Amino acid sequence: MMPGQRQKEQTKWGRISFLLIPLAIIIVALAVWGPEELARYRDKGILNQIRTQETEIGTEGYRYSLSGSDKVYILSKCLNNRILPESEQNAMTGTGLDYQDLTGTFAFVANRKDSSGQEVPGSSGIELCNQGLQELKELGILPGKVKTLTEGSYSAVLYSAIDVPEPRNNVLVWKISLNTLKQNADKGNRLLDAYVDADTGKIYEFYVRTEISSWADVDADGIVAAWAEYMGLGEPEEYENTNPLSENTPYFRKYSFEGMEENSTIVTVGYYEGINELYLKISR
Repeated sequence: MMPGQRQKEQTKWGRISFLLIPLAIIIVALAVWGPEELARYRDKGILNQIRTQETEIGTEGYRYSLSGSDKVYILSKCLNNRILPESEQNAMTGTGLDYQDLTGTFAFVANRKDSSGQEVPGSSGIELCNQGLQELKELGILPGKVKTLTEGSYSAVLYSAIDVPEPRNNVLVWKISLNTLKQNADKGNRLLDAYVDADTGKIYEFYVRTEISSWADVDADGIVAAWAEYMGLGEPEEYENTNPLSENTPYFRKYSFEGMEENSTIVTVGYYEGINELYLKISR
């Protein structure tokens, strides 16, 4: 190669080298700082901004609710297994429930707080019971002459009916009772006892004095069918394995409803002759 050509070739490679070195530096710099800067840029477009996105499951939060048949079943089991070792005066002084201290499968425990954790006066239970009483009269389940409850004549105690192995399965109810401290208290056309749902005011169980003079005048099938619809239950079925000595009166009929986990709830409509007392109960 001639000296002139060699010099031109060297000059050419020198220019190429001059261009490649900065390019290599740029590539190295991008490899080192590029991902970090890119992440910062993307973060600026995401952080401190509110974005919405639709999802297939549009729940606002976890809520657990029981069906009407579940509530009736749980309460019936709790009433059948209840033990009341303390007076209602002591029961009402409790400040809350400790589920870890409960034993057995079902528990019926005195309470002072509603589902929101707030303490509630007995007057709230009596007011709810009056609402439920009016509904039962409108549905023909109770006679229209049954009197409205007054605070001075009734007591109301709040209870929790709890499925102990699954404490989320619980029903908050008011036990409403006529005060019978006065001798010869007038019980005519009055509610004597009832269990009332503390959230809905639905009446699960009642004993009431009426002007109905005989069992023949009681439409037990019609009463239980209307009550089942009112409570949101299925169709009643006549309970076949009835022990005639299971009630303190010969005037009663028992019905079976679907409960929980293939179990059933037994509901009784009965009548005490002589005192003209009609009852519907979900306990034994």
